[in-house]
Amino acid sequence: MHGHHEEFIEAVAPGLGFYYLLLCLMNWGAAMYLWRTNVKTYFTVAGVGVTNVLFWLIVGFLFIILSPIAMMGSPPEFSHGVKDLVNSLSGPVTLTVGSLVGMMFLYFFRRWWTHPPIAWTLLNLSLLALGLAMADSNFFSIVGKGDNVPIVGLVFLLGYFNWLATYKAVINDDRRKQGLPPVEKTEDEKVLVWPDLVYTEMICMVALTAFMMIWALCLQAPLEEPASSVKTPNPSKAPWYFLGLQEMLVYYDPWYAGVVLPSIVVFGLMAIPFLDFNKAGNGYYTIEERKFSYIVFQLGFLELWIVLIILGTFLRGPNWNFFGPFEYWDAHKVLAGNNVDLSQYFWGGMLGQALPKAPLGSGAGTEIAYILLRESPGIILTLAYLILLPPILAATIFRSFFAKMGLIRFMLMANLLLLMISLPLKMVLRWTVNLKYIISIPEYFLNF
Repeated sequence: MHGHHEEFIEAVAPGLGFYYLLLCLMNWGAAMYLWRTNVKTYFTVAGVGVTNVLFWLIVGFLFIILSPIAMMGSPPEFSHGVKDLVNSLSGPVTLTVGSLVGMMFLYFFRRWWTHPPIAWTLLNLSLLALGLAMADSNFFSIVGKGDNVPIVGLVFLLGYFNWLATYKAVINDDRRKQGLPPVEKTEDEKVLVWPDLVYTEMICMVALTAFMMIWALCLQAPLEEPASSVKTPNPSKAPWYFLGLQEMLVYYDPWYAGVVLPSIVVFGLMAIPFLDFNKAGNGYYTIEERKFSYIVFQLGFLELWIVLIILGTFLRGPNWNFFGPFEYWDAHKVLAGNNVDLSQYFWGGMLGQALPKAPLGSGAGTEIAYILLRESPGIILTLAYLILLPPILAATIFRSFFAKMGLIRFMLMANLLLLMISLPLKMVLRWTVNLKYIISIPEYFLNF
């Protein structure tokens, strides 16, 4: 095992050294940009006043020190204690709750983290953490996999564009408080197709083509052995853009996770223009004027899609078990799981009796009646969730929405929102109390 680690370090050391060199050039480029644009600020570091230009030069110098250290075969990495802590915090419940807390942090402290020096600092810390983690063979085997490398890039791109949109929204919100129009309204909105648009598109096409050629030459294509019904990969994963759906299949039946939920998503997107009564924010970035829409979109896109993709890509291992980022993917890992339906919890756990069952030889009507009796706790709970909860919301926290939208539009919006929230609720119930189905009718392939 020790020899394998030495061989791994010897293989990745040159790449990590070049990686730290790139981080050095990135920070020196930022310092050059600040110096050329005369954007200089002064702050105190260890009691010494320095400019931001000097600070990023020093940060780049620290990275260039790490570069030869890594190339010589001693790349810095996280300690075993840090790795164990990260593995313990990478469970599905912690990840889901932590991502929700992170979204709340991004929302309430958006003026702090969108400040360019803070954002650049967070970027450097995240890239440094990635470099330290890549010195671990288990982490590298997951992140460095050919078809996972683009996902890592997409995560950083998603972070950048989320920062950019929020940064522009913060600026516009401040301008609106000062009685000024949004930045987008003060700019010339007329753009000529030729040469402005077509010329820019042509440059992007040439640049991306060159980038893809270099990518194809440097990164091995993640081709596996020919498909066989006798031997399947473990784990067998869908493409990254379907990993969210594959994760949903763990908690719902295929008819719901693969057909109903995607159809509801498409229908909900089509219904947005008809449900939206707030016309602010058209053509410019804002959060203050569209808080509800912003929060719902962030929850639906980041929490219920991006987090599921990350979970399925990096944390789902053999036998579809959860593994920490620094944990070895052991195909023999066995976790005892005893998922129980809500009807079993109610009749067996609470009342201490067997599930209601129709007598032998009963007709179809009697069997259906007993099935409905057996699943009555789940049916009542689901109907209360979808029918009774919306009026309660209309009379309390969403009173202003109900007054502006009317009964039909509000009920449609509320049910779409409740169906969206039902996914993380069902996931947390599976992870915490091993709840399999709220309504379980396997006789007619109807489970929810």
